[in-house]
Amino acid sequence: MSLTTIDESVPAAGKVAASPFAHPIWALGFRPFYLLAAVFAAVAVPVWVAQYFGYISWQRVGLAWHMHEMVFGMAVAVIAGFLLTAVRAWTGLWTARGGQLAALAALWLAGRVALLAAPPLLGALIDIAFLPLTAWLLFRVLRRAGNKRNQFLPLLLVLLTIANALYHAAMLGWIALSPATPVQAAILIIVLIESVIGARVIPMFTRNGVPGSAPLVNPKRDKIALGLTVAAIVVWLLPLPPAAFAGFAVAAGCASLLRLAGWQPQRTLAVPLVWILHLSYAWIPVGFFLLALAELQLVTPSAAFHALAVGSMAGLIIGMMTRTTLGHTGRALVAGAAETSMFWLIQLGAVARLFAALGPAEARELSLIGAALAWSLAFSLFVMVYGRFLWQARIDGKEG
Repeated sequence: MSLTTIDESVPAAGKVAASPFAHPIWALGFRPFYLLAAVFAAVAVPVWVAQYFGYISWQRVGLAWHMHEMVFGMAVAVIAGFLLTAVRAWTGLWTARGGQLAALAALWLAGRVALLAAPPLLGALIDIAFLPLTAWLLFRVLRRAGNKRNQFLPLLLVLLTIANALYHAAMLGWIALSPATPVQAAILIIVLIESVIGARVIPMFTRNGVPGSAPLVNPKRDKIALGLTVAAIVVWLLPLPPAAFAGFAVAAGCASLLRLAGWQPQRTLAVPLVWILHLSYAWIPVGFFLLALAELQLVTPSAAFHALAVGSMAGLIIGMMTRTTLGHTGRALVAGAAETSMFWLIQLGAVARLFAALGPAEARELSLIGAALAWSLAFSLFVMVYGRFLWQARIDGKEG
């Protein structure tokens, strides 16, 4: 099966045996991880903002914690849930479910708790363990199915593991490295995942969901865009002159923008489940252009990485979480007022966060509060509306 089946159910190859983990929440990876990630996202950002403004004093909830947890906590949970579900669709084989899925979710949750309460080294070890275990579970299914096309995805999770390990090594004082650098590298790796998956699903969702659309899929253009994205990331990691990276970043941004233009985003305005994917993807070239300016010291790196992390990453997360939850719980792929509100809130939050980084200093605090409020409301709304979808069995009785 191809990635285009991500919204379609797969005929069940058997039901989860009666056990304490036979509850629907443990039936497929998207269920616990989407719910956990959304709850965590809704709470963690307001906690960080309260710490930033001095309303609470919690030593471990600092800037490093905020950076780490938005990427290696929230985003990684969504990626795990998405891939565990997608690999099931691509291969027709079961990924982690039942007790195995519950244990994996418990490990993710233990990482969040351990970073706040456990001794630093123990917390780091617990947190680091989640990604390689998830990668192995995915690789095992892909290898069994002979699905070589997607075996690069576990490798990208391994790269995220390395970035996470470097972050903890820096926090423990073992290496002379800013903790921000591995987090930023992880954001770029996630952008690469978005670029690959986005090129597969966004044109297909557009063609299927927007009457009269004919998105252009050009394999040569896609390879160029992907190659330039990889090149920009590699150059960012190397100690080269700023102009070198700026050139690659601009080239990668232009290639991504050209690719997006071919997908006909202008035709999606009446279909929220589709336009959110286009609009979120558009933040990738914006982020690369800002990275080029940051390398030339014309803007702050924070502006660029928040464009990628909030505008693109969180935008695609909320768009794909709603879409895959609807599809994999047997519901119609239609966005109502709740979904549209979530989408706009994330995008408004991205704009507010970018304004906090680029706007006048006197507007920074108000912009940060506005961005945090929009973010938290979006994910809180997801929990309130979609929590029961994730908790309950499929409405058509076809799990998997």
